[in-house]
Amino acid sequence: MAVRGPGPRETEGDGDGSPEPVGRAPAIRPFLLTAGRVSGGGTGSALPLETQVVATSDGLAVLRSLTFEHRDIVASCRRPQSVAELAARLGLHLNVVRVLAEDLCAADHLAVYVPSARTAQDISVLRRVIDGLRAVPDSRGTLRNSG
Repeated sequence: MAVRGPGPRETEGDGDGSPEPVGRAPAIRPFLLTAGRVSGGGTGSALPLETQVVATSDGLAVLRSLTFEHRDIVASCRRPQSVAELAARLGLHLNVVRVLAEDLCAADHLAVYVPSARTAQDISVLRRVIDGLRAVPDSRGTLRNSG
């Protein structure tokens, strides 16, 4: 049994016999964006997808000289964002964004964002989160008890 490859692309003519492609051009393959790499240029371990990264002043200063994807990532990181959020926002594969973010961190264009220890251990932050969740009505429109 012979296996057939994909047929010719659908085309639409304008009546003069010259076909025109229908739909979008094929996207760039993810491995081309990372040069086939599955990890970044840094010597550290791979960035977890939940890691928040933020643009550095050096990264913002050289923004215009960066390649398209690198520029989009640095420009999107003016405020801290997770690698997963970046991938969703930019419409790129998660691993591609992770590899490119690792490259940008190695070049000091991005920095890993670590919240201050004081904020992470502040009980008032947790209390405000709990109070905020209680203020959200459930599916029936009733508020949760505060006890």
